[in-house]
Amino acid sequence: MRLFPLAAAAATGFILITTGCSTVDKAQACIEANQVIAETGAKITGLANDPKAMDKALEDGAAKLQDVADKAGNTTLNQALGDLADTFKDLNVKDANDAVDSAQKVATDTAATLKEIAQECT
Repeated sequence: MRLFPLAAAAATGFILITTGCSTVDKAQACIEANQVIAETGAKITGLANDPKAMDKALEDGAAKLQDVADKAGNTTLNQALGDLADTFKDLNVKDANDAVDSAQKVATDTAATLKEIAQECT
């Protein structure tokens, strides 16, 4: 009979430990997501006159966002980051007009994603 309380305590400790790890994973994903978004946004802003470089920055940003999304232990965060990564991947910057349009699309979609991240990460 003494084993039952010990097993229950061990199970409770395991649940607390795994819950704590999940929170740490989520917190880390929130930090990484904000860093990737900020870095990508800064690169894109500086590349308005270089469509080829902007396209590359979008591809790189999409890959990094998807990586963070894949590691996020949170469904909502995973979806928001995955959607933004898809937006970045879908943009095709061939000329100056595309660069302007892409920068506007990135700004709009990034703002929406940052709002979701803020809600999920508080």
